[in-house]
Amino acid sequence: MIKLQGVHKSFTNFDGSVSEVLHDINFSVDPGELVVLKGASGSGKSTILSLIASLNKPTSGEVIVDGKRVSKLVDRFASEFRSSSIGFVFQRYNLLPNLSVLDNVTLPLLPSDPSSDELKERAMSSLKMFDMQDKAMQDTKTLSGGEQQRVAIARALVKDPAIIIADEPTANLDEELSRSFIEILRILKLKQKTVVVATHDPLFFDLDLVDRIISVEKGKII
Repeated sequence: MIKLQGVHKSFTNFDGSVSEVLHDINFSVDPGELVVLKGASGSGKSTILSLIASLNKPTSGEVIVDGKRVSKLVDRFASEFRSSSIGFVFQRYNLLPNLSVLDNVTLPLLPSDPSSDELKERAMSSLKMFDMQDKAMQDTKTLSGGEQQRVAIARALVKDPAIIIADEPTANLDEELSRSFIEILRILKLKQKTVVVATHDPLFFDLDLVDRIISVEKGKII
């Protein structure tokens, strides 16, 4: 369960003025739901995702994830929470181009200090979900855009997190690759992952697999 209650978020600008980015945000996401945050760039969608992942703290209000008040976590525990509970799908993939596919996917596992055999086994298992196991030893810079996307999602799932957060995941993809990503969402849905996608891509707005669309405009839910 993800719950935001009375959440406000403001930032102090360089000149000392204050910009309020989010205004009284209230919504919840049930386990296994796929929810789309719909809104234009700058509407506050990404800020909401950062609060759910405890990358940021609200100015006021509560953010509760799986019973934890993540809005109150100190940095150390916030980092542990993200590592164990959240998988990130980034707009630009954030892969390391000179490392192999396998090495990129194993990166989230390193802080837990598993054996090398366990690292490889878990990474290969994640890659197999997206038919990328045969490219495990290739450098990611040699992959196509669609292949890089699949590696990025395999990395997000390698620790089997309960929650997947995707921030504008199709912003840099053509229509064919965007539809490929949507099919990957179907896999996550079947695995009963909780998925929150922030996007302004109309491809997401009439999908049968989306449980709810939450519209965000100028920092408010409308």
